[in-house]
Amino acid sequence: MSRPFEPGDKVLLIDVKKRWYLITLKPGGEFHSHAGFINHDDLIGRDEGIVVKSTKGSRYDAFRPTLADFVLKMPRGAQVIYPKDLGPILMLADIFPGARVLESGIGSGALSMTLLRAGADVTGYELRADFAAKAQENVEAFLGAEVLDRYHVEERDCYDGIDATDLDRVVLDLPEPWQVVKHAETALCPGGVLVAYTPSITQAVQLRESLVDSRFQLAETMEVLNRTWHIEGQAVRPDHRMVAHTGFLTHARLLGA
Repeated sequence: MSRPFEPGDKVLLIDVKKRWYLITLKPGGEFHSHAGFINHDDLIGRDEGIVVKSTKGSRYDAFRPTLADFVLKMPRGAQVIYPKDLGPILMLADIFPGARVLESGIGSGALSMTLLRAGADVTGYELRADFAAKAQENVEAFLGAEVLDRYHVEERDCYDGIDATDLDRVVLDLPEPWQVVKHAETALCPGGVLVAYTPSITQAVQLRESLVDSRFQLAETMEVLNRTWHIEGQAVRPDHRMVAHTGFLTHARLLGA
């Protein structure tokens, strides 16, 4: 079904050199670059996938951004979890519509958007007020105001405890996730899943050590490497650059009492 661009839509403009520009459509608005400008009115009412030209004749492909596109281009305060890790987190945490999820360390909201779009009800703990505000702005900008009914952010320290009970999932992006293990044991329902994203292997090791003496079982730690390929005629080879290490993903499941 066709969905023409409307005022307020996010649009990704891609030039001939594959440079990306994220804009929000406004009647009478303009996108300016070194290659001239494009009137937003030339996009409003037209289908995505069109080609538009600037006043200097430069060509741009126009698409709605995917979630992965938006995560990489959105305004941010904290470093985001990259799309290559967001997908695996959804699978490792087994996120389903209606899942009650506690997320701590929400940063700029990339993981929040991913969980919410999968249908989860998310409570976020964030220490910094500016990060909490930016995350909520980004979530609303991409998913719409209606999703805020399923997204509740509290400015607090998860190391001090988790108020919620009978949670389905706890997902962490914190420097010391091992400090949350004892709280997750009481907050999660039996069979619940804990997932933690940690940049360094020493963090992952300390988390795994804390899980040994807990009611969590089936612990596993992994990382995801993303290598693209150059394919042009008969010239086929791995690209010279790749997105290698970003973080380690550790997950475990809670036994019954």
